[in-house]
Amino acid sequence: MGRAFEFRKARKMKRWSAMSKAFTRIGKDIVMAVKEGGPDPDANSRLRAVIQNAKAVNMPKENVERAIKRASDKSLGDYKEVLFEGYAPHGIAILIETATDNNTRTVANIRSYFNKCDGSLGTSGSVSFMFDHTCNFRINPEGLDIEELELELIDHGVEEIFEDEDGIMIYAPFESFGAIQSYLEENKIEILSSGFERIPQVTKKLSEEQAADVEKLLEKIEEDDDVQNVYHTMEESSEE
Repeated sequence: MGRAFEFRKARKMKRWSAMSKAFTRIGKDIVMAVKEGGPDPDANSRLRAVIQNAKAVNMPKENVERAIKRASDKSLGDYKEVLFEGYAPHGIAILIETATDNNTRTVANIRSYFNKCDGSLGTSGSVSFMFDHTCNFRINPEGLDIEELELELIDHGVEEIFEDEDGIMIYAPFESFGAIQSYLEENKIEILSSGFERIPQVTKKLSEEQAADVEKLLEKIEEDDDVQNVYHTMEESSEE
């Protein structure tokens, strides 16, 4: 199996945030999608994708509808997607995706976490080159031949496709998202969830003590309400 498979397995075993945090993240994704393309999922492919993700984490339908309604309110402030880059102790690169309505607050908070945990907040581009920006889809495997599907999707940029207990996973470069989404929808293949991830090109193995130093910083960052996703280059065990 390839790098996407190993990354997914380790990440899944390691840390999926509490459900309430997942709902908060998706709520922000809905606001950004509606502000960008309107409240009609049929005409807004980004919103369609977010609604699928809401279903995947069992977010109540009324929560989704309420978020779409709120996002349509012109007086509601917009969230901006801001990327932060830096280093944890022991040379571990960290990439943080945020969605914020107050960038000054977010910058101050993120900087304070790095300072308190002996890390350093870097400048734009300082670590992002160490990660591959990918898109992914989780689809219903029913009635599908994974080898045939892979042959069909190679032309759409797919780099890795595999089956796990959650369904068939598809990974491709970030830019391929629209083409793959269109193909799956046109061929009536059920998309269970989709999203974007940043997969480290190389990971670094640390001792237990060193890993604990890094975990301390990661936990502080992940608890921040403005943070959507955190990626790093520390090797994670998938055996936990």
